[in-house]
Amino acid sequence: MVDQGREPTAMFGVAEVTGLSMVPTLLHRDQLLVHYGAQLRVGDVAVLRHPLQQDLLIVKRLVDRRDGGWWVLGDNPDAEVVDSRAFGVVPAELVLGRVRARYRPIRAGRQRSAAVVLSWLVSAVRPVLADRSVSRRLRAR
Repeated sequence: MVDQGREPTAMFGVAEVTGLSMVPTLLHRDQLLVHYGAQLRVGDVAVLRHPLQQDLLIVKRLVDRRDGGWWVLGDNPDAEVVDSRAFGVVPAELVLGRVRARYRPIRAGRQRSAAVVLSWLVSAVRPVLADRSVSRRLRAR
């Protein structure tokens, strides 16, 4: 899940992950760079409105394009089921944007020297890539 938000008005925005449903791809408290209105493909990680509670934003992987929208799943099989297995297909209009990158905040209390910031940039900022094999794996089961 991501922090609650209002309707996006900019092309890019930031969201914060809460929960463990996308581990190992995303961790609790990761910050996300979201590209609102981006073209979406199978395997992308996306921010969407929960279909049963539309004031709640969630982050999930787009697994399959189906009649009526997207089948979405979390990356963590051990997490509580808050994805299409619980609520079915998500209408396309509820999928708001594609996650382009994630970064982990600098830990509180750390000095902000150039070396610390450079080390943080190298270790904490990563693109969030699509998993193109996800739909093939699901069909093979």
